[in-house]
Amino acid sequence: MTLFRNVVFIAAIAGLVAGVVLACMQAYATVPLILKAEVYEQAGGGHTHDHAAAPAANAGDTNAMTSAAPAPAEAAAPEEEGWTPADGFERFAFNIVANVVTGIGFALILVAASEFAGGIGNWRQGLFWGFAGFAVFTLAPNLGLPPELPAMPAADLTQRQIWWTATVMATAAGLGLLAFRKSLPLALIAVALIVAPHIVGAPQPDSFESPIPEGLHHQFVVAVTLTNLVFWLVLGGIVGVVRGRLTGTATGLRDSFA
Repeated sequence: MTLFRNVVFIAAIAGLVAGVVLACMQAYATVPLILKAEVYEQAGGGHTHDHAAAPAANAGDTNAMTSAAPAPAEAAAPEEEGWTPADGFERFAFNIVANVVTGIGFALILVAASEFAGGIGNWRQGLFWGFAGFAVFTLAPNLGLPPELPAMPAADLTQRQIWWTATVMATAAGLGLLAFRKSLPLALIAVALIVAPHIVGAPQPDSFESPIPEGLHHQFVVAVTLTNLVFWLVLGGIVGVVRGRLTGTATGLRDSFA
């Protein structure tokens, strides 16, 4: 139980800090772009499609973590829309809660995975692991499924979720082989795993027509990518700092006290 409590404690602290940081960045970087897109959506009479769940991510935002930058869901017609937080403080507060919960979840994955490799000993190693998390959960999936704004067309939600999950798993396995297995055959397998989802290709919508200007979408993709990069670096750095203080000179969490 001591090991479990330590993992949860580290993840909770890191997720709280990284989630708040992400929410603050989104308030200035991505939310204004989403609000602009909603204006185009309303002017165009509305365009409906299912968005993938966000980090969040996203934390961040986009396509099941794009994490970390969630876009508001749309209903079939304005009169059928359910409750949504009001613009301003209420929307910001709910965004903080969502990002903190997402951040804790990703921190649990980060801590658990790093412990199999000996653990994150300091903030420098934490930045390395954080960048790896960014590559797995944001960068690789976004190459095929870039973050979407309201009123943008999208393929079937289930197909996108399957491709996103497969891409995350293949990228994580490939990076793990490259980092911890020094062998040419395994390196070739790792590269194949990383590129395979993109060779297969992400599911695409039947039509790409959208009232959203291309420039606005480009700004959103850049903003989501950069905010998620900072989110993951903060998450990894905080994990390294907290774990280092918790374990002291111990070689692993199981050797430390709660």
